[in-house]
Amino acid sequence: MTQPTLRGTVAPEPTAGALPLLVLGPSLGTTTTLWDEVAARLADTVRVVCFDLPGHGLSPAARHPFTVAEVADAVIALVDSVGGGAFHYAGVSFGGAVGLELALQHPERLQSLTVVCSAARIGTSAGWLERAMQIRTSGTPSVVAGSADRWFAPGFLDRDPATGSAALERLLEVDDESYALCCEALAWFDVTDAAAGIQVPTLCIAGQFDRSTPVTQLAELAARIPGARLETIDGAAHLAPLERPAEAAALLLTHLGGPAAVPAVEGNRTAAEAYVDGMKVRRAVLGDAHVDAATAAITSETVDFQNFITRYAWGEIWTRPGLDRRTRSFLTLACLVTGGHENELAMHVRAALTNGLTRAEISEAILHTAIYAGVPAANSALSVARDTFAVIDAGTTNRS
Repeated sequence: MTQPTLRGTVAPEPTAGALPLLVLGPSLGTTTTLWDEVAARLADTVRVVCFDLPGHGLSPAARHPFTVAEVADAVIALVDSVGGGAFHYAGVSFGGAVGLELALQHPERLQSLTVVCSAARIGTSAGWLERAMQIRTSGTPSVVAGSADRWFAPGFLDRDPATGSAALERLLEVDDESYALCCEALAWFDVTDAAAGIQVPTLCIAGQFDRSTPVTQLAELAARIPGARLETIDGAAHLAPLERPAEAAALLLTHLGGPAAVPAVEGNRTAAEAYVDGMKVRRAVLGDAHVDAATAAITSETVDFQNFITRYAWGEIWTRPGLDRRTRSFLTLACLVTGGHENELAMHVRAALTNGLTRAEISEAILHTAIYAGVPAANSALSVARDTFAVIDAGTTNRS
C-alpha cells in the first residue's frame, strides 16, 4: 500500500493565526466544493482546509492501492504543510471514514470529530469491488445516474438543478483509476469494533433520506463511540452539507465551540441550536421551495439578517410551546394587516393554509382586523389574499 498525496484549499490564509483549524473531507466522487456553502458560513469562526480525494479535484491521480488509514495519514501531512498542530475534522461518507481513522490513529491531533452520512463500515466489500470493476470498464459516466439517486433527497434536483448538476459534472472529471482505488479502500474499511476506543468529542450527522448510510447506521455508530451525539438533518440525503448547508454549518458551529463559544438563548439551547430549530420550523411552515429561494438569494449584506430572522423569529418565537402554529398564523396575519406589510402577507397567507387555517378563516381574520386596524388595511389585505388563492388554484389546475 502507498500513502496518496492530497491537495486542497485553505481559507483564510495562514496569517489568520489564532483561528482554530477545521479540516473538511469529501464524499467519493465529489470535490472541495461540497463544503463551499458551509465553509462560507464558518469563515469568521474557523480557518478551513478542504481536501480532495486522490484523482479528485486538485489532488493528483493515484496509481497504487491505498487504505482509508493511509488517506488519514495523508491528511496529517496536508495539515502539517499548512502549519500543523491540532485541528477539528468533519467528513462526509468516505471523508467520514477518514475521520474515524484519524480519531483512531492520530487522536492527539484531533480536537473534535464530526462524521457526516458515513459509518464504521460503508456498504459491502463485494459491492465496492464490483463498482471498482465497473469504473475500470466503463468510467465514471456509468455511475452518474446511480449517484444522482443516492446523493440527493427527493425533489432536490428540481428545486436546485444548478447545484445538483454541477456536483454530477465534477464526478465526470474524476480520474477513473483513482475512483476505483477509493472503492477498493472502502471495500476493506471496517472499524466497527475499534470505534468503541475513540475518545475524541464526536458528533454524528445523518441525512433524513440517506439510503447509502441511513440514520440507523449513524445511530449505531454514535452508540459505539463514548459520549458521541447524533443529529439528523431533515430534508437531506447523502450529501447533507450540499443540500442543507445552513443546518450543517449550525451543527458544526455548536460542536466545534460548545456552549461557551456561542451565546446562550432561552433554556439550555445555544444560538446555533436555535438556528437549527428555527430552520426546521421555517421549512415546515413556509415550504422548502420558499426557503431554498431565500437562501439562494443571500448576499454578504443580507446574511446577518437571514440568520437573525431564522434564529429569533422561527427558532425562539415560533418554537415556543405557549401557542400552536395555527394560532400563531392568526396573530401573524392580524399583525401584518395592521402594519400594512403586504409584501409579507402573501407568504403568510400560504403559511396559514399550511398550518391548518381554511380560506374562510383567513378571510374572517382579516375582517375582524378591519374593525381594529382600519378598513383600508383590511381591504388591501383581502386583495392580497384573493390573489394568493388564485395563484394557488392556477398552480393546482396546471398540475392536474
